[in-house]
Amino acid sequence: MSFYDFKKQYENIDFKKFESSVTDEQIKNILRKDEEISEFDFLALLTPSALPFLEEMAKKANSIAVRHFGKAISLFAPLYVSNFCINNCAYCGFSTRNDIERKILNFDEVEENAKIVSGFGIRHILLLTGESAVKTNMEYLKSCVQILRKYFDGVDIEIYPLTEEGYRELGGAGVDGLTIFQETYNEELYKVLHTKGNKTNYRFRLETCERAGRAGYRSLSIGALLGLDDFCRELFFTGLHAKFLQKTFPSSDIGISFPRIRAAEGGYQPRTIISDANLVQALCAIRLFINRIGITISTRENNDLRKNLIGLGITKMSAASNTQVGGYAKEGNTKGQFEISDEASVEEVKDMIYKKGYQPVLKDWMTL
Repeated sequence: MSFYDFKKQYENIDFKKFESSVTDEQIKNILRKDEEISEFDFLALLTPSALPFLEEMAKKANSIAVRHFGKAISLFAPLYVSNFCINNCAYCGFSTRNDIERKILNFDEVEENAKIVSGFGIRHILLLTGESAVKTNMEYLKSCVQILRKYFDGVDIEIYPLTEEGYRELGGAGVDGLTIFQETYNEELYKVLHTKGNKTNYRFRLETCERAGRAGYRSLSIGALLGLDDFCRELFFTGLHAKFLQKTFPSSDIGISFPRIRAAEGGYQPRTIISDANLVQALCAIRLFINRIGITISTRENNDLRKNLIGLGITKMSAASNTQVGGYAKEGNTKGQFEISDEASVEEVKDMIYKKGYQPVLKDWMTL
């Protein structure tokens, strides 16, 4: 059974009715539990009724995270090698409908950027592209990965969805892990937001991590773009997806991100506003639902907020990010995928982590 099939058993939930039924006593009982909570306990912790209990949730989330991960925060950086895209996504700066300069790095430029990022001390890189299998075909991607392997101990990808064989091929070139966001788990809304290109195929995207998992990827990371749809619904299905992947691929590290919509070319306005309190709520609830799961907070969030989130179970952060194509080597005219909120250097991020009593980790594994 794929997650697409598994998800069907929860699609008839009346989320608004459920939200209105949650009581303070129910939240208190959930927080008294010692084991991982059930899926409906998880949903209860995502409702407005749980907001008055954020401090208790945070304390418990911190205790669980320290028990499973210690006080370590892994650092990575993204590298955009192309912004060519065939998709029309309403919220994305790279959308084909946006009149922006398009660029793809040649291999000398990939190497130049890799040298700069590795010079920051970063040992893990996330390779990103727009979604165009013509401009960034398999041979191009493999060549990029082979260049990056010279400078980084870990190479993950965030690109267009591939077949299982495609993931095996890139794995053979040196890719360790996959990050892919479903954007929204609401299939009907997904169709409205994605009107052109391969990304219109909801199910193919939803099952992407399963293909990479069967291809033996070491890490699989997912997330929903917060602000596209109802907070409770999106986080609930994101959590179900993460737990499904963890059970299906026990040898892979499953990770989750909580990206909130940031300003981007095209001027898309979020349907719902996800507050800082909601973000804290999401982090704590997922930690109680899946005790051992990696949680990433990117530079979409500002420095002060990222600093305050460290004690809530964060295990991974991006640092010194640049969302322009080849932006580390040269500030060009290309638009980034979204606006960065935390422009701190790697050294500044490391110092922030140290001051919170945690240990920044630049290298947590190496593929032989």
